[in-house]
Amino acid sequence: MKRLTPALIITLGLGGCTLMPDYQRPDKPVPADVGASSPAQDSVVLPGWETLFQDNQLRALIGSALANNRDLRLAMLDVKAARAQYGIQGAGLFPEIGVNADGTRQRLPADLSGTGSSTISSQYSVDLGVASYELDLFGRVRSLKESALQSYLATEEAQRSARITLVSEVANAYLTLLADKQNLRISDETVQAQQESVKLVRNRYSAGLGSELDVRQAEIALETARTNRAQYRRLVSEDRNALAVLVGGPVPVIPDTSVIDPAVSLLTDVPAGLSSEVLLQRPDIQQAEHNLKSASANIGAARAAFYPSITLTGSAGTASSELSGLFDGGSGAWSFAPSINLPIFTAGKNQANLDLAEIQRDQQIAQYEQTIQNAFQEVSDALAARNFLAEQETSQAALVKATERSLNLAEDRYEAGADDYLAVLDARRELLSARQALVSVKLQKLTNRITLYRALGGGESPDQTTVLSRKPAEDEKPANSQAEPLVAPGAG
Repeated sequence: MKRLTPALIITLGLGGCTLMPDYQRPDKPVPADVGASSPAQDSVVLPGWETLFQDNQLRALIGSALANNRDLRLAMLDVKAARAQYGIQGAGLFPEIGVNADGTRQRLPADLSGTGSSTISSQYSVDLGVASYELDLFGRVRSLKESALQSYLATEEAQRSARITLVSEVANAYLTLLADKQNLRISDETVQAQQESVKLVRNRYSAGLGSELDVRQAEIALETARTNRAQYRRLVSEDRNALAVLVGGPVPVIPDTSVIDPAVSLLTDVPAGLSSEVLLQRPDIQQAEHNLKSASANIGAARAAFYPSITLTGSAGTASSELSGLFDGGSGAWSFAPSINLPIFTAGKNQANLDLAEIQRDQQIAQYEQTIQNAFQEVSDALAARNFLAEQETSQAALVKATERSLNLAEDRYEAGADDYLAVLDARRELLSARQALVSVKLQKLTNRITLYRALGGGESPDQTTVLSRKPAEDEKPANSQAEPLVAPGAG
């Protein structure tokens, strides 16, 4: 052991050289600003999802999804697997040392023995050994460890992205369910109004004040309204099923009084113009960059394959032909067996491996740039749609009021005999379409806010604010940003 220990110390200190290329972050293939119509802001503060979503029903659904969603569970297991792989690669930097005890007793028959008579021999040993330790002279093992580390960090970012996406998907599914339930209520009201109209038209026909055509048109309108109501009953059922899959369990009963109302303020602290630097903190972009770093590290391992590799095997202990004499003086034994491998001819395998590693690095560069472009488009589209949807909601609300007034006038003219029933049918059909279109615009306005929230990388934590900035300050303490409820009071 005294002779072996200095050798181990020397070999442990030999590693350190690495052939990995120096990493340089690729330039962003997007403009410097997002939403260039306004002066670019260098930072944005996003509240946690518990602050963003004030509806208790929605909060409970999101909490259940984060605990039970199967896709998120798979992402968490991927992180654990990558962490284990990193541990495996990192262990290669250190020798494997173990204690081994052996004992053999052998009898040789006379015809096989050199003495002409049968012999019995014994051998016992106990040793502390190093098994096939590779000296990392050119950084092959270190490169593989770095690649595994970056892969592990990439899976962590993938898990963050999965959490953010899941929060937004649950919120969108919940709001879609509320919107379809609201449209179902509108359909119910239309069916009831149309039933009253059928009674009115039939009474007028019986009194000789109308035609059979008016009756048939009213009945057609009634069945059309019932078809519309059946459609939204189906959509509500499908919405609940989709939400149940995301939540990972049954969805509780949602009160019929729940409505969507984007008139409340949300994400008002997100400016119309942002520096594109803030996008680099999105988890999917961070994941793409870690994958790029992992691919770059693999180039170092491929380059090291061109150089000699040295492997050490050794042991030190005690050996004896008698078990009782195993630890007697003079029974010490040791072995030291270094080996060196110098690649001379590999039929181009090493060069092909290096070419493959460089191509995979280039693929990751393209993937990284594409991820940035997709992020830029998502945020730009969300910022652009925000203003247009607000204008669209105002116009659609005015259209609903105008069609309500038109229906009242048409009903008055029909009852007075100044017009036929077709005008009433047209006005009621336009009102139904306008009311349901208004619900659709409100849903789009809310989902746009959630899209912007997700596109900027918010929503991972329930109560922790997310600060996105060009150069985050170490001592920066973001204000406790508060958001108004996403649904109207009484919505959960």
